[in-house]
Amino acid sequence: MSGVCRFAPELGDKSALLNALDNCADHSALASLAVQHRAETVALYEEVFGHHSYTGRSSSMYAFEGIGSVYWHMVAKLLVGIQQTMGRVPGGEGADEGHERLTNLYWKIRAGMGPKKLARSWGAIPTDPYSHSPAHAGAQQPGMTGFAKEEVLVRPLELGLRVADGVIAFDGSLLSPTDFLTDSTVVSFKHVSGAYEDIGLSPRSLLLSCCQVPVVVKVGSSQGTAVVLNDGSVVSTDEHSIGPELSSEVFSRSGRVKRVEFTTVL
Repeated sequence: MSGVCRFAPELGDKSALLNALDNCADHSALASLAVQHRAETVALYEEVFGHHSYTGRSSSMYAFEGIGSVYWHMVAKLLVGIQQTMGRVPGGEGADEGHERLTNLYWKIRAGMGPKKLARSWGAIPTDPYSHSPAHAGAQQPGMTGFAKEEVLVRPLELGLRVADGVIAFDGSLLSPTDFLTDSTVVSFKHVSGAYEDIGLSPRSLLLSCCQVPVVVKVGSSQGTAVVLNDGSVVSTDEHSIGPELSSEVFSRSGRVKRVEFTTVL
């Protein structure tokens, strides 16, 4: 309707295309066309995508580096790209709708990776990051070598941590309820100074770190930020940002900032 032509993401292989053509039998305007042009449609599909000829880089590189490795790395890069795009969504009319669509797309892609994908559809153990594991050599060329790099980038942003123009901030738009603790716990955290601190975490909270400074995210009745300094004082604000000065202290690992706490409303 918008005049934009796009590939249908649900047509992931030839069998999906054939199923779609079969379903046209119930459509009066398409039934005869689907039968008449079935072979030509399948041939065009294979000409465009060339699934049978795709071998990743294994045709020119040693051993078992192939499509499995490329998949992990490629999709992880796509997650990074969507996060970067979300950060550039302009304000104004339609901004919320655009942001929501990107969020839904992000989690649709995320659901196709690792333990979130069922073994039946994966075709292998979902948590195995390797493209091939031959009997004579063990696991070869882990796709995780590329994926882990992107995972380091996307996971903090999923949990809300942002850095923009040298300022540490919080944005919970990608937070999932499953990210939060369901029970109280105590975490032993090693600070920049080398000293350990036991940090108590309540239900509906989580802990991550930034430059070896603990960052606690918790659910509350109103949003806000509290920065606990090493002298015991607390700098509080209604904003989800700690400002450039305190951000610089965190980045330099000066030890002045002992803990950052973001409170969000779900």
